[in-house]
Amino acid sequence: MSAEATNPATPGPVVPAAARRRSRPRIDLRRLGRAALLGPASRGRLPDAIGHVVEAHRAHHPDADLEPLRRAYVLAESSHRGQMRKSGEPYITHPLAVTLILAELGAETTTLTASLLHDTVEDTDVTLEQVREQFGEEVRYLVDGVTKLEKVDYGAAAEPETFRKMLVATGSDVRVMSIKLADRLHNMRTLGVMRPEKQVRIAKVTKDVLIPLAERLGVQALKTELEDLVFAILHPEEYKHTRELIVDNASRADDPLAEFADAMRVVLREAGIQAEVLIRPRHFVSVHRVSRKRGTLRGCDFGRLLVLVQEDADCYAVLGELHTCMTPVVSEFKDFIAVPKFNLYQSLHTAVAREDGQVAEVLIRTHQMHKVAEAGVVALGNPYAAPAEEQTGEAVPGGAVPADGERVDPTRPGWLSRLLDWQEAAPDPDTFWSTLREDLAQDREITVFRPDGGALGLPDGATCVDAAYAQYGEDAHACIGARVNGRLATLSTVLRDGDTVQLLMGQDPASEPSREWLEHAHTPAARIAIQRWLATHPAPADPEEGLDRPADEAADRAVDPFGRPVAGAPAPDSADADEDADADAPPSRADAAITVVDRPDAGVRLAGCCTPVPADEVTGFAVRGGVVTVHRVECAAVARMAEAGREAIDVRWGDTTECRVTLVAESFGRPHLLADLTEAMALEGAEIVAATVEPPSQQRVRHTYTVQLPDAAHLPTLMRAMRNVPGVYDVSRAQHPASAS
Repeated sequence: MSAEATNPATPGPVVPAAARRRSRPRIDLRRLGRAALLGPASRGRLPDAIGHVVEAHRAHHPDADLEPLRRAYVLAESSHRGQMRKSGEPYITHPLAVTLILAELGAETTTLTASLLHDTVEDTDVTLEQVREQFGEEVRYLVDGVTKLEKVDYGAAAEPETFRKMLVATGSDVRVMSIKLADRLHNMRTLGVMRPEKQVRIAKVTKDVLIPLAERLGVQALKTELEDLVFAILHPEEYKHTRELIVDNASRADDPLAEFADAMRVVLREAGIQAEVLIRPRHFVSVHRVSRKRGTLRGCDFGRLLVLVQEDADCYAVLGELHTCMTPVVSEFKDFIAVPKFNLYQSLHTAVAREDGQVAEVLIRTHQMHKVAEAGVVALGNPYAAPAEEQTGEAVPGGAVPADGERVDPTRPGWLSRLLDWQEAAPDPDTFWSTLREDLAQDREITVFRPDGGALGLPDGATCVDAAYAQYGEDAHACIGARVNGRLATLSTVLRDGDTVQLLMGQDPASEPSREWLEHAHTPAARIAIQRWLATHPAPADPEEGLDRPADEAADRAVDPFGRPVAGAPAPDSADADEDADADAPPSRADAAITVVDRPDAGVRLAGCCTPVPADEVTGFAVRGGVVTVHRVECAAVARMAEAGREAIDVRWGDTTECRVTLVAESFGRPHLLADLTEAMALEGAEIVAATVEPPSQQRVRHTYTVQLPDAAHLPTLMRAMRNVPGVYDVSRAQHPASAS
């Protein structure tokens, strides 16, 4: 908006920067200043001062109506007349430069009209109502979106609240942020006469907020130049060193990238593929990153090759020819055409090598993909305009306005929708400002899928906690677990791109989030929702007080179905128990159900580590006192005793079907879980002999039950009933020892 200087923040251009922006010459501020001082042209004639803008605009939109631009310039010039930038140029040169930046990116007429007027309401006597009357609701909305809030009214909160206002407006029309990014780019280009401390402050906000926004909106042309300008201010020594590296490379006689490009042109020409092969120099920050990663730089490290074709299929044809006729570096291949990045970017990435070790990175894309890669959302034009073949007139002023008056941008990206959701829950400006910076620092997005086929967009590093709040909002307080790709997972599980996530929700309305969830919540929406709940539900002074969690009360001890201690209740046997323990134990109540083949009178005891039941495949081992302990053949104790040289004894089931079995239930902690689980077991006719509940760990609780059943055939039904209890995600037969408390 009004920053305010003309001297470049960086030294003059060097070869790569000039080559990268050869088609985008910088605006001549002195020429514009002279034209502006002469005043507007006669009515109906385009002013000379917007000649650059008109030329750039017609290159993208040859049939555009230029009358709104003429009228906007006349109003902006007359309103800003007499105002000067800190550098001495007429102030009108700033909106002209911002508009030229957008015109070169291909912005449509409405955006350029608003860009010319973007500072009039903020810095002159022009009102939003005047803008609406002369240019329509759509232009008024864009101008209002980029107009700053007054420090007189907001004090220190003016900057964060201005960005909040701008982001909310962007949620309804992404063109608001396009204008802001172009505005900041011109201000950064002309920041040199500002005080050093102000340069640093503006550069830091640009780095933390606007560059990530440019990346997310796909406007790479603005993002890369902003990165270089910020780099020069915040890291002048590293910038100077990087500049020297680029200058030294430009002075070299040989150019391996040019040689690679010539070889590729020959390959593609012989294959009959029409393609344009260009050398794309890296910008300063990119060279600096490569230098830190690889150390000594070689010629090909200073740029990449860009291959432009007409159709999507041609991209893959080019890839096939390059990989066939040249030496590919397979590990460098990435397909962003089949799977575009979240910021609309599409390209094939690969690399080819030659005998001297030089490796050239190659980008393959169509001309339309290239336009979107450079301009991002700017290339999409008016998000509310109907397709050309469907248009019967001009777009409705103000865009698509539902009955409630709220604009809804149909092209709004998912990350922006999530940002708008959480900002509503962050009324404090400081909280909003710090959370915004943290959110934008997460510069990669993943997509995970729900079982119904729906998709959730999340930042890289997101967990099941984040997925729960993204899908259910504050109802996610009742989430008790998740399945990731069909496997049970804790809520702390980090998700990967393409995962399928099924969130398990508790049925109890009193379900509550855990303070531990904050450690695993990465999205602002999840963190703010959890923090808000915790703030309104402070923990009692006594950690045990007020917690209706029988699992905590019954931890590490035998309990009855109501959580009361059971005097003398036996603890499950350890699989590592020695033969004395097996021999000293009393015979099982089920000993009549099994006999030893060669010793029908021998005492029999069913092992507590695996609790075999009729129909299980079993084997026995003799212990001291002549007692035979019977294990399921898959029990871990069987393998250990066989390795120790113990001889197995043949045992068989008798006619009795009554059995005693130990079951382990894995669940997510929630109130009343123990009561619900034991009730389900009782309804199936199971007699609970003993129960042990371990302390919760990461919201998981393990229950171990020893039950008596009148018929072993009923065991699968019992286990199924236990699994159907909300919060229980697995029930299994005891396979390993449960250590006695």
